[in-house]
Amino acid sequence: MGVEEKLPSGVLLTTVEGLAGYMRKASFWPATFGLACCAIEMMTSGGPKYDLARFGMEVFRASPRQADLMIVAGRVSQKMAPVLRQIYDQMAEPKWVLAMGVCASSGGMFNNYAIVQGVDHVVPVDMYLPGCPPRPEMP
Repeated sequence: MGVEEKLPSGVLLTTVEGLAGYMRKASFWPATFGLACCAIEMMTSGGPKYDLARFGMEVFRASPRQADLMIVAGRVSQKMAPVLRQIYDQMAEPKWVLAMGVCASSGGMFNNYAIVQGVDHVVPVDMYLPGCPPRPEMP
């Protein structure tokens, strides 16, 4: 008699690793890093009109240890770059970075020594959202 014959119908067997992997794949927990005007668009995307909860992104996390997606919205100054990197390093694996807006993606119109010309110089970026401002329906 096999295992399948002993179990009642509707019982699902899996491992803890498999279940945790499915939950991580099915939802993102974003850590916000709103630095400038793009942060307003990022907050709007979590509101009722654009509702990030459809994608399992219910709550923006305040702690990097609870987050697996960092949304960098706005221009990153040279002073803020080490802080951004520290928060990225504290996030749990696997982790992703979304650069929201043209300033986070390439420095935008701020082509000077004080602004990092693209957040990809500080952390590896997985997805770029263009625009100034980026539309809240894009993420």
